This record gives sequence, structure tokens and C-alpha cells, in this order.
Amino acid sequence: MILDRLEKLPTGSFHYKLLFITGLGWLFDSMDTGLISFVLPVLSKEWGLTPAQAGQIGSIGLVGMALGAILAGTLADKFGRKKVFAATVVLYSVSTGLCAVAWDYSSLLIFRFLVGFGLGGELPVAATLMSEYAPGKLRGRFIVMLESFWGVGWIVAACIAYLLIPQFGWQVAFLIGALPAFYVFLIRLHTPESIRYLISKDKIDEAKEIILTLEKKSGVESKPFDEELSPEEKGTESKIKPHFSALWSPKFRARTAMLWVAWFGIVYSYYGIFMWLPSMVFAQGFAVVKTFEYVLLMTLAQLPGYCAAAWLVDVIGRRYTLSGFLMMSGVCSYFFGNAATPEELLAWGAAMSFFNLGAWGVIYTYTPELYPTSIRALGAGWAAGFGRIGGMAAPAVVGILLTGGVHMDFIFAMFASVFVIISVVILALGIESKQKTLEEIDGDLKVAEVG
Repeated sequence: MILDRLEKLPTGSFHYKLLFITGLGWLFDSMDTGLISFVLPVLSKEWGLTPAQAGQIGSIGLVGMALGAILAGTLADKFGRKKVFAATVVLYSVSTGLCAVAWDYSSLLIFRFLVGFGLGGELPVAATLMSEYAPGKLRGRFIVMLESFWGVGWIVAACIAYLLIPQFGWQVAFLIGALPAFYVFLIRLHTPESIRYLISKDKIDEAKEIILTLEKKSGVESKPFDEELSPEEKGTESKIKPHFSALWSPKFRARTAMLWVAWFGIVYSYYGIFMWLPSMVFAQGFAVVKTFEYVLLMTLAQLPGYCAAAWLVDVIGRRYTLSGFLMMSGVCSYFFGNAATPEELLAWGAAMSFFNLGAWGVIYTYTPELYPTSIRALGAGWAAGFGRIGGMAAPAVVGILLTGGVHMDFIFAMFASVFVIISVVILALGIESKQKTLEEIDGDLKVAEVG
């Protein structure tokens, strides 16, 4: 049986190479997202942009990310994870390079939309591909480790911003952001198509060939495929068409509702806090947030957060780890908004970064696990895409509140409330999927339905 042999492969160089290749995509995506936040102040001064125009440059990327996640997820379930993964990397790389030669505000808006489209499409597809190859007992750890490349990308962006932009201008940041286009050759050479996807499309011989190759590279005794497909591999899930309506069928509607609420809340809070963080806190008299050291501290705090989540997600499970990290994100954001000294600000800010980015790692683990192969990328893409609506709304809501004279402590109390709400929703509607194969998770739902 093909999937049995896939799950029995020893965890080794293939899995870590795939983690590194997909992780590089995560790093480059994060680097680009970070670079635009550092470029905007320089660009605004050079081009004489109004605050509203600068805000549109940031928000247009989120619009692209929402649409990219939805479309790429749909295409990945029709044409394959590997092809769509490579295509989205090329799109955002080329578009980032074009930003360096943007001749006016309108052209930059168009290029930033395309960057967001490619970036938003790459993330859920890469997570889906990794989840379909990672061994069941360690899948959670692998996906959280994949998400940890995001923190590394922010560090790279910060270094580029502080070391190169002052000397060479803002264009150099976008030119560096175009380099991932060359990384597509790594994807094509070293990344196989998802075996689960191939089986769902009845490409059985191709799936068997990949298994034989992986067994040979892993030093496993390889035998011919004489047996037929298992009932799970034959399954009925291949009959599920990759259409939006499938996500809201009776079988999946509770999962979809839970994921959409969770994604909306976590993206709303993340972008609402971190996009406005320097402006809001600096306005309170904490000049420390303008320093490179503060940015570096906030970013470095993400890395142990990922490590903690990577360990807990396979020990206490996805549901409790995600809910707990979100709850603690709420606690930290509340006290961050009420910080009275620079020391308190830094301590609660680092803690908030620790728990918030750890939660991001878990939600990227959890999302693709809750759908069968035929609609896995579709479900992950729509959840991420719906979440981006929260990312678009949050900066605008914060801007309105600040304009209306609302104090920072109230704003952070609002974000704390959102974290608490989605934490409770996950506990109420989520299922546990730790240390199970993707087929076992889907089987648990069928048993629950019969019961």
C-alpha cells in the first residue's frame, strides 16, 4: 500500500531537505513583507506620499494575498502542489524586482498587488505540500519548524534595511527580493509532487515511482508494488470535487467555520498590532521602539516561541497548544498596552511576539490537516484568504480609533478580547489531530458522524 510505505519511511534527509526548500520560500516571503515596512518611510519621504497613500501601498499587498491564497489553493488541488508552489514563487519574485523600477505611485501599487498575490498563494500551498509528506507522528513539529523560517526572514529584512538601504537606497531592497526567482530551480529539481495528490488524481504509477525512489535514498529495502490500493487510498474522498461548496457541506462546515474565525482573528490582531505598533507606542513617549535593537528583540523572541510550539504541538496536541498560545497572546497584548516603563514595554512586547508567532506556526499545521487530499489546498487557501480580510480591516480600525482620540490601552484591550474569543472557539469546535496520519484524521470524522 502506497501510503503505508510513505508513512514508514524513516525521518531523514529527504524530509529535512523538503523542509529547507519550502522553508526558504517562507523566509523569502517574510523578508519581502518585512522590507516593505522598512522601505515605506524612506519612499514616502522621497516621493512625497501622503499617509493615506503609504497606507494603500501596505494594504494593496494584503488584498493580493487574500486573492492569491484562494486562487492558488484551488489550482493546487487541480494541477498539483509542486507546479503552483513554483509558479507563486516566480510571481512574487519577479514582481518584487519590478518594484525597484516602479516609475510612479500607480505602478508601484500594481506591482505590490502582484507581490501579495504570489506571496499569499505560496504559503498555504507550501504548508499543504509539507504536511502531505511529513510523518504523522512528527507532522506538527515539521510544519511549525516551517513557519519558523518566517522569523528568520524578518531578521534578514531588518539587516537589509539597516545596513543597505541607507547606503544604496530603497531600490536595493526590492532587487534583493527578486533573487528567489532563481530558487525555483531547487523546487523543480528536489521537490517531488505530493503522493497523496497523485493518488487522488489516479496517477498511481507516478506515485509508486516516487515511493521507490524515496525508499532507495532512505536505505529502505524496496519491493515491487504487487498489492492493490488500500480502502483509504481508493476511498470516496476522490469523489469530492475541489469546489467552494464542498467546504460548507455538512461534513466539513464545523471545521471550516472554526478555521475561518481563527484565521480572521489571528490575522486581524497580528496586523492591527504590528503594523501600528511603532506609531502607537512612540506616541506614548517610548522612543526605544524606533531603535534597531527593539525590532531585533521583538523578532528574536519569535524563534523560541516557534520552538516551544513545535514541541507542544505533538505532545499536548494542536487544539490545546493553539488555544493556549492565543490566550497568552491576549494576556500579553493587554499588559503591553498598559506598560508604564520601557522595561515593561520590552518584556511584554517580547512575550507577545513569543506567543503570537508560536500560534501562527500551529495554525499553519492545523489547517491542512482538517481536509482530505482532494480539497486540502482549497480549504487551506480559503481559510488563509478569509483571514487576510482581517488583516485589511485591522489597520483601518486602529486608524479610526486613534483619530477619535481612543487611548492605546483600550486598543490593546480590544485585541486581547479577539485573542480570547478565538481561543474559546478553537476549544469548542476544534478536533485533535496530533500524531495521526491524514487519513486517520479524516476517518475520525466519519466515525463521529456515524456515532
